[in-house]
Amino acid sequence: MTTEQDSNNRGRGPVVTGVRNEVSAPVEGHVVQAGVVHGDVHLHPVRERGPVPHQLPAAPRRFTGRTGELAALTAALDEAAESGATVMISAIGGAGGIGKSWLALYWAHQHVDRFPDGRLFVDLRGFTPLGEPMPTTEAVRGFLNALGVDPSGVPPDLDAQVGLYRSLVAGRRMLIVLDNARDTAQVAPLLPGGPACTVLVTSRRHLAGLVTTHGARSLDLDVLSEAEARRLLADHLGAERIAAEPEAVRTFLACCAGLPLALSIVAARATTHPGFPLSVLAEELRDHATRLDELDAGEIPLNLRAVFSSSYHALSSEAAVLFGLLGLAPGPDISLPAAASLAGLPAPRVRALLRELETAHLVSQPTPGRYRLHDLIRLYACDQALLHQTEDHRDSALRRLVEFYLYTAHTADQLLDPHRESVVLGPPAQGCLPHPLRDKARALAWLDVEHPCVMAAQRLAVEREWHTLVWQLAPTLHTYHWRRGLLPDQVAVAQAGLTAARRLGDPAAQAPAHRLLAESCALVGRHTEALEHLQESLTLAESAQDLPSQAHTHRVLGWSWGQQGRIGPALDHATRSLALFQTIGDEEWEARGLNQSAWYSAQLGHYEQAAAYGDKALLLHRRHENGNGEALSLSVHAYLGLCTGRYTDVLENGRRALTLFREIGNTFHEAVLLEGIGQAHAALGQPVKAAEAWRQALELYRTQRRSDEAERLERQLAELAERESGGGNGSAPADDRPPRST
Repeated sequence: MTTEQDSNNRGRGPVVTGVRNEVSAPVEGHVVQAGVVHGDVHLHPVRERGPVPHQLPAAPRRFTGRTGELAALTAALDEAAESGATVMISAIGGAGGIGKSWLALYWAHQHVDRFPDGRLFVDLRGFTPLGEPMPTTEAVRGFLNALGVDPSGVPPDLDAQVGLYRSLVAGRRMLIVLDNARDTAQVAPLLPGGPACTVLVTSRRHLAGLVTTHGARSLDLDVLSEAEARRLLADHLGAERIAAEPEAVRTFLACCAGLPLALSIVAARATTHPGFPLSVLAEELRDHATRLDELDAGEIPLNLRAVFSSSYHALSSEAAVLFGLLGLAPGPDISLPAAASLAGLPAPRVRALLRELETAHLVSQPTPGRYRLHDLIRLYACDQALLHQTEDHRDSALRRLVEFYLYTAHTADQLLDPHRESVVLGPPAQGCLPHPLRDKARALAWLDVEHPCVMAAQRLAVEREWHTLVWQLAPTLHTYHWRRGLLPDQVAVAQAGLTAARRLGDPAAQAPAHRLLAESCALVGRHTEALEHLQESLTLAESAQDLPSQAHTHRVLGWSWGQQGRIGPALDHATRSLALFQTIGDEEWEARGLNQSAWYSAQLGHYEQAAAYGDKALLLHRRHENGNGEALSLSVHAYLGLCTGRYTDVLENGRRALTLFREIGNTFHEAVLLEGIGQAHAALGQPVKAAEAWRQALELYRTQRRSDEAERLERQLAELAERESGGGNGSAPADDRPPRST
């Protein structure tokens, strides 16, 4: 079909070729008469003015937030007006119930004055629980009718209909809203050909074809912020009712997770019974199992499950299965490698399926390679997995995922501390593909990112009674938790590990499980529990004549007594542990025993013996390339310098140790060392440097929730500031006791 200018009608109307019927329609403010001339249609202007369509539905009565998105739409319109380009914004996209149509209509009504030639609107029914998507020919005919074309004069051929539609809107300042589009193919014929029109497209899919082929802009919607969600509830229910029940409102906000439709459904249900307390509905929403059932106001548009179902049923079968499994997966998000193990499929295939889910706005990718489900979509996904997948299929998938986290974390643990006491793993389940980690830096980075998921994996294993996996995860996370100062987390995994080891009935697992929990308890000040578990561990180890287990138990007994300030018993157990490690010929653990013995000897004032232990430990750690052990040996030497007044030695050894701790990510001991370095600076009359070291240590203590250490440093910083302001004298801090950690 072609368009050309009639020489007798120059400047007043186009001639459209390729249309075989005679029609009446408005063009540029006129009505044109189409006549057949050898298969071509000539449009001739007449004086009668055609209709100006006003098809926009009413603007949403209650609308909040979206300030940035509204501004982006307006900026796009302004830019297009300046450049003469057609604006097509396919990126009013997002999950069902996110508020795409509300945004489009709200913005459209705000700017009706900029579209004096009319506003066209069509719901393309791309995702609807009832019926099928609207055929393109139906949408085009609807637009032609709104533009004044008599139904009897509409061409039968779709291409001809599209050509006529584009001719009728050409040169007119119109807004065309294409709501709820299924895909680019459904939208493309409805796009005008000229620069005067503005087009808004909303869809639950990311319409990449519009962006790449038609230059559309992309604007995906996220959930409302908590403040915006609260305002939306207040608009519905009134500020007084909201203020009267703050706890119920907090429940509404948490359960709806910023999804506008969910908030509106809650408000609709609350409005139905204005005399009922909001707490009644809040209590119903707290149950995860029935939450989606409660988010139903009795009509299809206000039924969240129905809204999600239309997106779900548009998926391919493989993507639907993965979607259900993602709903079951533990943790706040999931990586591509983890999802591949969950699905039991190669990573490239899973990447394609995740792309399909992301395009459908059922998952998001907030950071590269990590995928997340909205809380309510996750509940719907769980429902679909329970309905459409067998229990064996679900269990196998989740077991592969838990093993993915276990085996990858185990690799990371071996990289961080290859000589530590560790569990022995058999081969992973078929389809489980642990993520390869090549060095310590990648191991630490992986654990930093995946830690919430690994913790959630152990909790899932507890629920499923996979006792071996529960027990194995506990020691696997020990090094990481220690170095990052995540002590409460270590207590939690160790407690779960001991419970699982007991249920397995295996004494060989129970002894280290008791010991691991004891060490964790000692770190957080639960000393009585620590000693009880250590006695259990020692009894089991001696009954089994397990010398390595006995050695490790004495090591932790020394640590536990040291944490309580009982340095004599601490040194006794440390030297017994050292002797056992020497007996079994374990040089790596002998070096650690030497460090521990050096530390307690120094605290008892046995400085020469401490230095001898420390020197030998340093040599062994360097021989075995144990950076963490070397840093601890240097820390002992720094402490000896602090005790004997050799403050320059403190700074020299402390800086070398600090570099090593930071290289391996050992922030737990970094904090302790910084505190000692600060003491040396204070003793040398360097208050600025002392304060800087203490502030760094204080930040780490607070992050690690080590309240006693943090309070001690806060006092020292306050006393230092007072002295510097003239309120005191002397350079050493009032509390110059060293920290008790090794």
